Amino acid sequence: RTTLRRLGDGELRYTALALVLLTGPGVLEADVPGEVPAALQCLTVLADGLDRAQDPAQRAALLALAARMCERGHIRLVGAVSDATWAAGVPGATVVHLRRD
Repeated sequence: RTTLRRLGDGELRYTALALVLLTGPGVLEADVPGEVPAALQCLTVLADGLDRAQDPAQRAALLALAARMCERGHIRLVGAVSDATWAAGVPGATVVHLRRD
């Protein structure tokens, strides 16, 4: 065990994203739309630089966790990465390539 202040940037990002994925939408206080039934409400997490400062094992574990949690249907994850070759072909992940031109 170690205290969080001793972790590096990649470890902190990994820990924060994993905690969000594991806890889901029930831990955040937010105004929910009344016209959407509770069974259809879902937390959407946007992560810019999802793989930033993470080693290959961390990003693979994070992607596997995200796929498992998103499969349950209570959370969605949209992550931007500079190179998505490591995520292509992973069950439960969809890779969309965007170009500037």
